[in-house]
Amino acid sequence: MPIPSTAFLKNKTILVTGGTGSFGRGFVKHLLQNAKPRKVIVFSRDELKQSQMLAAMHEDFDHDRLSFFLGDIRDLSRLQKAFRTVDIVIHAAALKQVPTLEYNPFEAIQTNILGSQNVVDAAIDQGVEKVVLISTDKAAQPVNLYGATKLCAEKLFVNGNFFADRTVDQPTTLSVVRYGNVIGSRGSVVEDILNKEKNKIKKVQITHPDMTRFWISLENSFGLVLFALSHMKGGEIFVPKIHSMKVSDLFDALTPGIEKEIVGIRPGEKLHEILLTEDESRHAVELDNHYVILSEFPDFQKGVYKKYQNMGKKTKHGFSFASHTNDQWLTKKGLLKIIEESKSL
Repeated sequence: MPIPSTAFLKNKTILVTGGTGSFGRGFVKHLLQNAKPRKVIVFSRDELKQSQMLAAMHEDFDHDRLSFFLGDIRDLSRLQKAFRTVDIVIHAAALKQVPTLEYNPFEAIQTNILGSQNVVDAAIDQGVEKVVLISTDKAAQPVNLYGATKLCAEKLFVNGNFFADRTVDQPTTLSVVRYGNVIGSRGSVVEDILNKEKNKIKKVQITHPDMTRFWISLENSFGLVLFALSHMKGGEIFVPKIHSMKVSDLFDALTPGIEKEIVGIRPGEKLHEILLTEDESRHAVELDNHYVILSEFPDFQKGVYKKYQNMGKKTKHGFSFASHTNDQWLTKKGLLKIIEESKSL
C-alpha cells in the first residue's frame, strides 16, 4: 500500500492523543522525518513514557517542532488547553485489552466513549481543522466491550460533524480510520509470541486453530491516516484493503517446532473479524487500496461525497470484508519481513 505524500501537512500543528503508544511513537517520528509540520504535540497521561520518548528522539529532532503535553482525555478542560492553535488531531488514545475491559467495563466507557466525546467537543470549540479517530475491526458488529466502546466512539466522530460551525471558512471535520491487528505493536500477540520465544518457552497456547485476524504493518497504518487526512470531507470511515492470516499460522511462523496447546476462545473474542459489514456496504465506495464508508445522513448527501464516486465504485450489494473470506492472505515469509521492517520504525 503506497504511503501518501505529506506535503499538505507543511506548517501545520498536529496533536496525537495517546502519542506515546506504538502508533503514536511511530507516527510522530514519521511526521518529523517526512513532513514539515510547524509542531507535533504528544498528548498522553504517562509521564514516564513521555520522558522515554523524548530521550529516544531528542538527538534526531528539533525540540521546537516536538513538544509533550501531560493530560488525560477524560479531562475536557485539559484538552481545551492542549488543542489551542492546533490544526490537526489524531485521536489514538484508548483502553484496548479485551479481557481486561470485560472485567473493568466502566473504565473502558470513561476513556473510549466519554474521552472521545471530550476530544470532539474540544476540537470543535478550539476550531481544529481536521480530527481523525483511530478505530478497530472490533467495532464492526462488536461482541466485546472494547469493540462496543469503539463503535460508540465512531458514531460520536461521524455525527460530531453536525455540531461543527458550518458558517466559518474552515469548519471542523471529523472522520474515522478502522483497521485490524498491528504487527509489532506494544502488547500485541506478535510481541507476546516473540517474548515467549526469547524466554525459550516450550509450549504456547492457541485459542482456536481456525481463528483468523486482519493484519496491518505500522507503516501502512500511518499511510491510512495520511490518506484519510488528505481526502476527508467529514463523516467517513476509511478501511484499508489488508491481509488476513490464521492465528495458528502466525504461531507456526514465529515459534516453529514448539508445542501448541488449544485453550479455547477467551471471553469477548470472535473467531473471525470484520472490517466492513453487509449493512455498511450499502453506503460504501471501493477504491484501489481502500473502502470508504460514507455517512447515510441527508446533510452528507448533497454532493459532498461526489469525489469518491469519481475515485472508485460503489461496493456490491451484500458484500462484506471479513478476515476468513478475504482474498488477500499474509504468508509466513511476508509476516517475518514486516516484523523485521517494523524494528526500524
